[in-house]
Amino acid sequence: MFLRALVVVFALGAFAPAHADRIRDLAQVGGVRSNQLIGYGLVVGLDGSGDQTSQAPFTTQSLENMLQQFGVTVPANVRPQLKNAAAVTITAEIPPFAKPGQRIDVTVASIGNAKSIRGGELLLSPLKGADGNVYAIAQGSVVVGGVSAQGKSGSSVQVNISASGRIPGGASIERSVATSFDKGGDLMLNLNTADFTTAARVAEAVNRSFGAGTANAIDSGSVAVRAPMDPAQRVSWLSTIQGLEVNPGDAPARVVVNSRTGTVVIGSDVKVGAAAVAHGSIQVTISEQPLVSQPGAFSRGGQTAIVPSSNVSVSEDGGHMFKFGPGASLDAIVRAVNQVGASPSDLVSILQALKESGALHAELVVI
Repeated sequence: MFLRALVVVFALGAFAPAHADRIRDLAQVGGVRSNQLIGYGLVVGLDGSGDQTSQAPFTTQSLENMLQQFGVTVPANVRPQLKNAAAVTITAEIPPFAKPGQRIDVTVASIGNAKSIRGGELLLSPLKGADGNVYAIAQGSVVVGGVSAQGKSGSSVQVNISASGRIPGGASIERSVATSFDKGGDLMLNLNTADFTTAARVAEAVNRSFGAGTANAIDSGSVAVRAPMDPAQRVSWLSTIQGLEVNPGDAPARVVVNSRTGTVVIGSDVKVGAAAVAHGSIQVTISEQPLVSQPGAFSRGGQTAIVPSSNVSVSEDGGHMFKFGPGASLDAIVRAVNQVGASPSDLVSILQALKESGALHAELVVI
């Protein structure tokens, strides 16, 4: 059934008419990107599910440093045994052109041995970029989607993960990230999927609308475009370019195989040269059936013993052979494999063998 559905999906894709995509869906503007932020902080107010300070001493150290800022000094010979606090990492992503005062979501995750941070409150924590500068400040109540519970007998139940959560709008941006968009000069359109045909067609579409020489394809992944110097004009001008429609180049002939799950994705342009394939499977079955050995009726010192008994059998299914003619299409490949009752994992082995023999005219990607 899986392979039959695969035939239908790709057969429809093979005969689907070519469609045009907007440039905004095919390329991104160079320099206009988001940036990752990271920070360290404390989540407090937990119901006894925080870090065990004997195994996570950095939690106690962090709390002592915070208390010193408020004029509270913990004696050197005192080690607070915290149960309602947890050390966490804080991550966020600042979008392009974000301005101070805007809020972004943050993700909070425990780095100690806290069982859960549900119901906790993140204390004021700075978020830094890769350059070490502080770009946002995070604080707020943690929302956790997981639930965990444990009884006195040791039995426990857990649904999802309760040691991490999110704070919607939990960080306030304090510094903007500099971009090159408003500095004038040419702009670069970086294609999401590098392809020489697509790059040439993008440049052709821009030149057709704005005049020859406006755009120039640099390589298979980049198109340089001349832009106005005025930032206001650059915004409206780029908006018009992103709305232009382009027929992207055909996807390369490629077969993607997930060896762990047995998932196989075959492109519509995959072809197979003349080849004959024989596929059979060997099944080894081992069954254990322990036997009880009783001592004789008049034996002395005899004891009842369990004697292991193993039954090993080997069976080989009848090998199936099918032949591909030159230039066989995707439909022929899957139909032939489906007729012999091969599973997706069997299809993975067949495709790998075809690639090694040189009969598979496509790129084989194993993930």
